[in-house]
Amino acid sequence: MAENPMTEKEFSQLRSFIKPFSVLNAFVYKLTGGRLMGTFQGRPVVLIEMTGAASGKKRTIPLMHVPYKDGVIIVGSQGGAPKSPVWVKNLQKDPQIIAQYKGKRMNLVARQVSDEEKEALWPICDEHYHEFADYRARTDRNIPIFDCQPK
Repeated sequence: MAENPMTEKEFSQLRSFIKPFSVLNAFVYKLTGGRLMGTFQGRPVVLIEMTGAASGKKRTIPLMHVPYKDGVIIVGSQGGAPKSPVWVKNLQKDPQIIAQYKGKRMNLVARQVSDEEKEALWPICDEHYHEFADYRARTDRNIPIFDCQPK
């Protein structure tokens, strides 16, 4: 059993906040080249452009990220929520993404890593954003990690 699990009500409240904030964050980030709303809790944010799995429409969301090799790692933790974020399904269907960090845009392929690979990546992720360990403790869900590297 997870330590201090998030309830469905808390998850619903979190989602009702995250979606409009993400839209605003992405808009301001793009408008200012990341000078405004380019960090969260003092850590850099990356914008990820992807294709919606159901809609086929382009989506842009701000995410915490970990610089890794020539690209980034992104983690589907959603604060330790009981469900994965919607964007996970988007990347599983179409892994072609554009990551924008400040003014730099990178065409990347998002590959969901295996459980074995996660064991090596979690310490790297935790080093950049220690809250990931708290999120893992909060849920029984197998949190997905994507290694996003150039094509």
